[in-house]
Amino acid sequence: MCVTQDVPAIAVRRSPGATTRTRRAARWLAVAGLAAGSGACVLTQDLPDPALDVPTQYKYAGKADAPPSLDWWRSFRSAELTQLVEEAHTVNLDIAAAVSRIVQADAQARQAGAALLPSLSGTGQEAYSRTSGSSASGLTNGGREVVNYQASLSASYQLDFWGQNRDALQTAEETANANRFDRDVVALTTLAGVANAYFQVLASQDRIRTSQRNIASAQRILDAVRERRKAGTGTDLDVAQQESVLANQKALVPPLRQTLDQNVNALAVLVSRPPESVRVLGGSLNRIAIPRVTPGLPSELLTQRPDIRRQEAQLASATANVGNARAQFFPTIQLTGNGGYQSSALVSLFQPHAAFFQLVGSATQPIFDGGRILGNFEFAKARQDELLQTYRKTIIQSFADVDNALFSIKQTTIRLQLQRDVLNASRRAFDLSEQQLRAGTADIVTVLNTQLTLFQAEDALLQAQLGRLLAIVSLYQALGGGWEPRMEKPVNAL
Repeated sequence: MCVTQDVPAIAVRRSPGATTRTRRAARWLAVAGLAAGSGACVLTQDLPDPALDVPTQYKYAGKADAPPSLDWWRSFRSAELTQLVEEAHTVNLDIAAAVSRIVQADAQARQAGAALLPSLSGTGQEAYSRTSGSSASGLTNGGREVVNYQASLSASYQLDFWGQNRDALQTAEETANANRFDRDVVALTTLAGVANAYFQVLASQDRIRTSQRNIASAQRILDAVRERRKAGTGTDLDVAQQESVLANQKALVPPLRQTLDQNVNALAVLVSRPPESVRVLGGSLNRIAIPRVTPGLPSELLTQRPDIRRQEAQLASATANVGNARAQFFPTIQLTGNGGYQSSALVSLFQPHAAFFQLVGSATQPIFDGGRILGNFEFAKARQDELLQTYRKTIIQSFADVDNALFSIKQTTIRLQLQRDVLNASRRAFDLSEQQLRAGTADIVTVLNTQLTLFQAEDALLQAQLGRLLAIVSLYQALGGGWEPRMEKPVNAL
């Protein structure tokens, strides 16, 4: 509904012969004042309701504890990891590109906002002309030179009576907000990538050290088997079998070194440095603290995950664009004005008699455009519906991501406990078989079996440790990073 209000009278000084023009100008100025004072007839659009059932809690959530902090990577208590993560947050090129997209979107929003304001331009002109010296009778009079000077101001303003320009501005502003949340998505993905790559590096270093210990152990058993062969209690087959075990352990090292190098290179990309300049001291997965992560309530996730906020902003942008498309069905009202001074003599350019002005008001109503406006409106509505469905899916996916991460942490923790039991039993069995081998009371098959079981158990334990750490990082990422009450716009730090 359009709300009107009284417009104060506009005082106009009348000059002889200008009464009619002044009255027309006053009428158009009154129209402008009415539109501005009433706030126009804006065709508002409400954000569609996703109509989703939000669960009251997660399936695998444990006892509530303190929520994770923004600098969640510090909870692993690794100074080297903290340094790498914070370096990536500062210099990562994907984050820098996302920041540039924010600058672009803000500039486009300023461009869209300019349509809500009048445009004003000034012109200064000197014109020189000469008329022909020939008349129709064939006489020559030498022609006439004319010099004209002009200084003027031009102004134009489109009355945003239907909210078209306002909706265009809101579309651009919500797009800029979406880009801000996208920056947070990129940053969170980058920081989680640094943590994952770092833990992969530690796991590779642990597995290489374990393989080297296993090589030494296999060499020790091989020496014992050879001694048995010399003593006549062993065979060439026993030696060949143990040599095969030793060779197999040595063959495992190159792929592990390759994996280590690849993960170091991945870290180099994330911190925007050449691979040769990145050195990871690492150490061991055993030195990494295991944080307790509380997921909070599912309803809090809607304001915490940047990808949900990004989709919400994109939906808001599309909704405003629907209003813009609808307003194009209605007339466009334009006011233009031009005034200044014009004289043939520069010294008299700014005299009162040299003044001129012009005011023009126009209204343009689309009548036939071949369906262009209707097609644009239908496209905007379909785009809004598409983003609504994407928004709904993002919310549903976020709940699944958290539950998956929680369940993964639970299962990898159980697996880790069981794998420690397997390793302890395997080590006892191998130690006993080695002692019996040296005492001559164990056959080589038993030694080979216990040896391979121990090697596999050691590697499986490292894989379980890595799996639990990766699951914890996944939970942090699924929760949208560290927790704090978020404003309408995302925070810079995650």
